[in-house]
Amino acid sequence: MTDAVGSIDMPDADDDAAESKKKARKGGKRGKKGPLGRLALFYRQIVAELRKVVWPTRSQLSTYTTVVIIFVVIMIGLVTVIDYGFQEAVKYVFG
Repeated sequence: MTDAVGSIDMPDADDDAAESKKKARKGGKRGKKGPLGRLALFYRQIVAELRKVVWPTRSQLSTYTTVVIIFVVIMIGLVTVIDYGFQEAVKYVFG
């Protein structure tokens, strides 16, 4: 059953053909700008992304810093103990 617009069951084939014949733009908005325009766009995008970042509060930042420093000190101690153990083992084996 059809009406003035087209078939209810099947879409018009002409619409699909017209859409596929349209030329795709190469590069979009960036394709029309020069190097300085692209650089400005890049920095605008950077600023937009930085605005999306959830920045930590001062107390969160101090907590995170403290945890990292304690972890690094513990790892330094662990590596030092293991290094000293290997040093003594090599001295014992090779004399």
